[in-house]
Amino acid sequence: MTGLLSGLGVGVGLFLIWWSCWVPRPAAVEVTRARSGPVARLRDEVVQAGFAGLTVRALLLACAIAFFLVLAIVWLTVGVAPIAVCFATMAGGAPVALVRRRARRRRAVLRELWPDAVDNITSAVRAGMALPEALGQLGERGPEPLREPFRRFADDYRLTGRFSDCLDRLKERLSDPVADRLVESLRIAREVGGSDLGRLLRTLSGFLREDARTRAELETRQSWTVNAARLAVAAPWFVLVMLSTRPESVAAYASVTGAVVLAAGAAVTAVAYALMVRIGRLPDERRVLR
Repeated sequence: MTGLLSGLGVGVGLFLIWWSCWVPRPAAVEVTRARSGPVARLRDEVVQAGFAGLTVRALLLACAIAFFLVLAIVWLTVGVAPIAVCFATMAGGAPVALVRRRARRRRAVLRELWPDAVDNITSAVRAGMALPEALGQLGERGPEPLREPFRRFADDYRLTGRFSDCLDRLKERLSDPVADRLVESLRIAREVGGSDLGRLLRTLSGFLREDARTRAELETRQSWTVNAARLAVAAPWFVLVMLSTRPESVAAYASVTGAVVLAAGAAVTAVAYALMVRIGRLPDERRVLR
């Protein structure tokens, strides 16, 4: 009996030592990862693109519809399954590419407008307005592309009177890294207080102007690299489109060897394009204060 209890005690001790090596992840870390994953980034890009009412599920459904529609059309037209799959894959990614392109352009426009919006808030605070009123008046006097989210913020604040909750909804409507910084700065100023709000806003405005100027210069210089990458990616597939008009030219791709050649070409094209874009395009700001 003594030996059994001793063995049981040693086993329990070893199990506890092993169990202590596996530290459970905090719930906050899991929530942060979930909110910064691919789906969350795609949701932010949909908002930044300005497509009101479009959800990630509807966007993915549009991708699936485009894929199967082009697959059926090309297969019935050309009669070669590997070619149909290649063009259907391109069509399936087109809706997401359109959203990201539009979001990128709109971010570039808003990047030029945020300093003016911050200056507007600074003038309102200096004139004696409260922070909620200073933000709400951007819905009437701010830059045109930013008026609707701040107008809805003003309506929310009049209905609820909860400044922090209204700021959270404003961040979700904007889904912009610059907006996150501005909102969190105003939240801290509201909760902590102090007389340095005007100086903080002026510093933020100057930083945003300098950042926008620098990014514009770099994007102008590096745009040729991105355009060259797009041309290099599109050229082989334009040739394949021209070949598809002649049945005797595409007959070779109906075999297993032809399918392997197309798959290898698609993989090389995707990897080369990703590398060239990664080298030539400036990294986008991430929402670290969401």
